Amino acid sequence: MRLADVTAKVQKEGGRDEWYVRATTDKLAAGHVELRDALDEVVREALARGWIDVSKAEGWLEELVSGITLMEGWPRYYVGPNKGTLVVRYRSTNPDSIEREKHRLREMGLEEGVHFSVKMPEGGGKGYVSILKEGLEHAAWLSVCGSGRQQVLTPEFVKYVLERAREEGVEVYDKAKEIIEEGKARGSLKLKGFEKEVEVGARSTW
Repeated sequence: MRLADVTAKVQKEGGRDEWYVRATTDKLAAGHVELRDALDEVVREALARGWIDVSKAEGWLEELVSGITLMEGWPRYYVGPNKGTLVVRYRSTNPDSIEREKHRLREMGLEEGVHFSVKMPEGGGKGYVSILKEGLEHAAWLSVCGSGRQQVLTPEFVKYVLERAREEGVEVYDKAKEIIEEGKARGSLKLKGFEKEVEVGARSTW
């Protein structure tokens, strides 16, 4: 697993002297492309032979695709419409993956419960990290006005969201671009105001 760049856990089976290696689908998907392709073929063959049902096979195949990173370090977020607004959402059955994204959003300067929501996986189902319009707008604002780590993460994230939105179609891309431009515009206005304050302050010292 390590040779294939897959993070896996080695655990002991109960009280018996038996061990096993466990790796979730999204962690397998994050490994080498050859491994993903092989797993894709295995799942499709198992489906064709009737060994697994359609819904389970589709879920596994979706996770294999979602594990592919489009930009370095970013998993595959869904960007699209949801109840009349735009949502940016990452879903996974792996609690560690959800925690990782939650931590990254906090590093960006987004606040849980205000800019994004989190649902941890339960009973083998998927959890998610979901960013609504306000969160995306704030991330765009931070890409202009942020500092430190924010100035590294937020521009990358904004660019990534636009790339994913473009893949979903013109309407989704235009909506994402509109929200991002609104956030950046607020940041630019604040910076202009700050420049005026600095200029006035500098003149008053003479």
